[in-house]
Amino acid sequence: MFLVFLGAPGAGKGTQAAVIADKLGVAHIASGDLFRQAVEKGTELGKSVKAYMDKGTLVPDDVTIQIISERLNEPDCKNGCVFDGFPRTIEQAKALDNMMASRGNVIDKAIFIGVPEAALLKRLTGRWICRDCQAPYHEVNSPPKVPGRCDKCGGELYQRSDDTEKTIKERLKVYFAQTTPLLDYYKAAGKLAAIDGNRDIKEVSGEIIDALGSGSVKAK
Repeated sequence: MFLVFLGAPGAGKGTQAAVIADKLGVAHIASGDLFRQAVEKGTELGKSVKAYMDKGTLVPDDVTIQIISERLNEPDCKNGCVFDGFPRTIEQAKALDNMMASRGNVIDKAIFIGVPEAALLKRLTGRWICRDCQAPYHEVNSPPKVPGRCDKCGGELYQRSDDTEKTIKERLKVYFAQTTPLLDYYKAAGKLAAIDGNRDIKEVSGEIIDALGSGSVKAK
């Protein structure tokens, strides 16, 4: 089963993508992770990605598509995967469909995790990150045991400069401008499943599994 996960920053898309990939027994492909890995490897492609990331600009479609294509060639993607953070545009979605077709596969479902803007703002403005191990915390939903310190490594917690309300509103505006056509694209293909993400993590996971069909989950 090949799935696409869509959702605004703070919607819990990454969390749910990881949970569902594990339940299905397939690879979890997070574009952000692939970018970081490419940079760490120091390949020509990685150097190209780093140049864009250093400038704070989006990695172009052609570079992103090449990285995704290389990841899809790995053995753990043979029977399926969950795409997290890709595609972001119609062009990327069409390129993904072509990649799938060349391998004799299709995207089975596009899961959109919807959360009201007010809830997204509350989630994102309360987010704190460990400087050392990057573990995430939230001052309301998952606060650290010791204020300002990471439970895992004791590192200092900090708030990202782009987690201010003004910046977050702009990020959400850009996200929805990009993603609305993508939702229409998958809806027209009969593959879109809209999920209420403004609930407990387990409830959201359960609804996603229901949308995929009970036979999709492997026994463990």
